[in-house]
Amino acid sequence: MNCVFCDLVAGRAPARWVGREEGAAAFLTLPERALAPGHTLVIPTEHAVGLQDVSPQALMRVMALVQKVAHAMAVGLGAAGVNVLNASGPGSEQSVPHLHFHVVPRWPDDGFTTWPRERSRRIITGDPGAALAAAVGILPSAE
Repeated sequence: MNCVFCDLVAGRAPARWVGREEGAAAFLTLPERALAPGHTLVIPTEHAVGLQDVSPQALMRVMALVQKVAHAMAVGLGAAGVNVLNASGPGSEQSVPHLHFHVVPRWPDDGFTTWPRERSRRIITGDPGAALAAAVGILPSAE
């Protein structure tokens, strides 16, 4: 398997590390791709394509690091807030097939929006809420 984020974690490619912890790592995005100064990606150190296949333990570690990065953006950059963005799976416009969260610092009147402006054209027959509730019911419990 060839995964650029796994290469970063293994030291086979350079990264500007913001934080590295057991099970999770954070690094600055490429400068030409940054949505704002300090735009950071947070990933699990184990390979997982998306939310659908990451282990619950790895996801907890990643989200804890997302929270630390968000706090650091407030303290270190004076950010008034953050956007946390994720795309999981081939139908989601995921650019790298390794789970990652973009943590983007935000300031009032910073000149851009990350909220979708359009709605999906997809039509689901039946009750989507009932379908989701039934599917969640088939997953193993978190107990």
